[in-house]
Amino acid sequence: MNAPVLVVDLEATCSEDMAAGWEMETAEIGAVWVRGNGTVLDHFQSFVRPVVNPQLTAFFTNLTGISQSDVDDAPLFTVAAEQLRQFVERYQMPGSIWVSWGAWDARQLLRDSARYRIAEPIALPHQNGKRLFAKAQKIGKEVGMAKACQLAGQTIAGTHHRALDDAMSIVGLLPFVFGEKLLRAQHQANHSAP
Repeated sequence: MNAPVLVVDLEATCSEDMAAGWEMETAEIGAVWVRGNGTVLDHFQSFVRPVVNPQLTAFFTNLTGISQSDVDDAPLFTVAAEQLRQFVERYQMPGSIWVSWGAWDARQLLRDSARYRIAEPIALPHQNGKRLFAKAQKIGKEVGMAKACQLAGQTIAGTHHRALDDAMSIVGLLPFVFGEKLLRAQHQANHSAP
């Protein structure tokens, strides 16, 4: 990792049963620019006001801790996306990528951008940190971010299911994602082999 890496996490509206036709909308964006040595350059956080399902479900509020007043006073996706685009452009360099834990965040940004007919706010190649972590650590299957933190012996930053906190947790996992560090069990297995 020579060029800075952008780590992004989103929280999106949801319901417990996700009834047919329910459209998830981004409700919070968290992003962190990080140097190859793990130094955080800057961070970005914004709530986003949903318009398709403007009333948050109790399930979503209980999961994330995001309140109705947080999103009622928040900018629309078009404004938050422009703020994110400016944040991205501030530190991007040739070779910069963006990472999320899984492909869902990239798909959600694409869905929201298409809904509002705007360009995607991140014009960088995307990498699936969940997949890279599983491959680099040879754990066989992809695991959630909280489980990855547990495997890496890392405490989850802040509150799980809050965008900026989860992005900061992923920042801590990047050395494992890119294979620069091995999980203890794998490290011990590799060094005990004859």
